[in-house]
Amino acid sequence: MHPNHHRSNIRPRGVGKSVADRDAVRKLTGILFTGVIALLGYGVSALPGLNRLAPLACAILLAAVYRQLFGYPEPLREGIQFAARKLLRFGIVLFGLKLNIDVVLHQGLGLLVRDAGTIVAAIGLTLVLAKWLKADASLSLLLGIGTGVCGAAAIAAVSPILRARDEDTAAGAGMIALLGTGFAVGYTLLRPWLPIDNAAYGLWSGVSLHEIAHVALAAAPAGQDALAVGLLAKLGRVFLLLPLSLLLLVVMKRKGKTAGERRVEMPWFLAGFLVMSLLGSYVLGSRIVLPESWMNGFSALASFLLTMAMVGLGLCVDFRLLRAKALRPFAVLTVVSILLSVGTYGAL
Repeated sequence: MHPNHHRSNIRPRGVGKSVADRDAVRKLTGILFTGVIALLGYGVSALPGLNRLAPLACAILLAAVYRQLFGYPEPLREGIQFAARKLLRFGIVLFGLKLNIDVVLHQGLGLLVRDAGTIVAAIGLTLVLAKWLKADASLSLLLGIGTGVCGAAAIAAVSPILRARDEDTAAGAGMIALLGTGFAVGYTLLRPWLPIDNAAYGLWSGVSLHEIAHVALAAAPAGQDALAVGLLAKLGRVFLLLPLSLLLLVVMKRKGKTAGERRVEMPWFLAGFLVMSLLGSYVLGSRIVLPESWMNGFSALASFLLTMAMVGLGLCVDFRLLRAKALRPFAVLTVVSILLSVGTYGAL
């Protein structure tokens, strides 16, 4: 045995620590990098002409454009992936504070039936049209869930369960945010010409539009009553994200057993989402009354963390591949959104 054999595997004192410190700095830098682009997304969304777009959509677009111009920032990969996965889950947990379960259960039970119908119709129509148009099945499923439930937040919540690719998650969230904003603007333009009262208009917005922000954008011009009804209907769809996720988890577990795939992990962040929803509904809302500014701060933090996570996912988007596989899913998304709008309006 060579006399220096054992010495070759021994690092000088402090080398391991310096490597760990360097890795930690890179990870932190990667996280801060997603935060900077997220802030830029907020800034871009405030510009005239772009203020109809959600910050999340602007941030995804900025991240995707960065990827095309400069490539993926490999030295920062660990931090970016931390944002795309860990911060995503933490953002979903905080997002639970937006769901007041007590209001949904006591005032919106009738709306839950409509909301469930929207979700079933959105997913069913999406899968049928995707098969007919030979669109990418994985991306189309994400779009169907996002359309039926609560947009990008729903896509982010179910992606780990469905083991969706990062680029599909980012593309789906971006398309939902962009198209949903267009629909919300279209609703506000149509409202003066519709033969329905403001409450019915708010209900239509809440049952059919993609995200909470889209419902607020469309319903607010019709007054506080329309906005309240719209948000209540939308919260019912957010509430149904939990049973839908559990159903998908069961399906994926059975699929894994029959196909010999790897085990599907329990999405514990959804349990956190439920806990935060219960906390916000029955503790913070009644027994411990926090200042409204605190609740708004938690909501803003959840939105910002989700935006950071979407930046991390947006950096995985390759426009060349996206152009090849996303045109048909986007066509499916557009057709399904139109059908839902027409169908839910007819059911008023």
